[in-house]
Amino acid sequence: MPPTTPGLHHVTAIAGDPQANADFYVGTLGLRFVKRTVNHDDTGTYHFYFGDNEGTPGTNVTFFPWADGGRDGEFGAGQTRDTAYLIPPDAVDFWRDRLESRGVDVTESERFGEPVLRFADPDGIGLELVASDRAADSDAVPWPDGPVPADRQLRGFHSVTLAVSDYAPTEAVLTDVLGYERVAESDDRRRYEADGGGPHAALDLVETDAPRGRMGVGTVHHVAFVAESVEQEKAWREAYVERGLAPSEIIDRKYFESLYCREPGGVLFEIATDGPGFTVDEDADELGSRLTLPEWLEGERAEIEAALPDFAGPNVESA
Repeated sequence: MPPTTPGLHHVTAIAGDPQANADFYVGTLGLRFVKRTVNHDDTGTYHFYFGDNEGTPGTNVTFFPWADGGRDGEFGAGQTRDTAYLIPPDAVDFWRDRLESRGVDVTESERFGEPVLRFADPDGIGLELVASDRAADSDAVPWPDGPVPADRQLRGFHSVTLAVSDYAPTEAVLTDVLGYERVAESDDRRRYEADGGGPHAALDLVETDAPRGRMGVGTVHHVAFVAESVEQEKAWREAYVERGLAPSEIIDRKYFESLYCREPGGVLFEIATDGPGFTVDEDADELGSRLTLPEWLEGERAEIEAALPDFAGPNVESA
């Protein structure tokens, strides 16, 4: 049997304007800008990371901002519909008021007994805040200099909602390869939990009649799950191959080692190690303050910096 993952590591999406992207995730949502680097496969594009004070796995949403007017994405089957964050159960009023005061349209609902605030970021990417007791178990580290009070800050991911044309093929990968278990269902979704049912362990599937989505601005590129080691990634790679899938080799992403595979429903899954982490090239108190490059790109720094769009750094608003 392959190993089991404890849950989500990060979510990576495609944004438009880098300034608007950073201002929203830092100034409005109160996440720390923990890393400013580039897409290793397209060095003319930034790669931004937003998370807790330390960039703890399970708290980071990352973006490739296509500032040159790259095509808009089109939501459909095989994509992430919503990315949900944990908030404390008593923080619903705070977050509703904060979002609405900044012109963000919010809808409220309840799902599996937990209050949900649903909205979108400036590029239309679906986001949710879920008020859950799991927030108390999160290992997210508050950002002391952030615009949101420490006791109201996001506590990392609650879940992602993946849209597929048929539950069964994706469910099989979740349960037979990654070790998820179906724990609840309603008329329009199924919920799964990773091994141990920790704070970042939930994942939902919904079915859609829409055709396959098109990747572009306003869509999620991939969802990443936690691995404790490269050895675990090798075991998952074998499990993917045994199912007739086509995983990548294990790739060094500087801050973690990554394995990619597109599951049968069309969603790109990554498995990422929980280290070495973001302090391998910046001190903890300086995270996100400069452009960092892996050593294999350092010799191209001048050319890379010249090709990147203007970006002044995030605007950190007051609480």
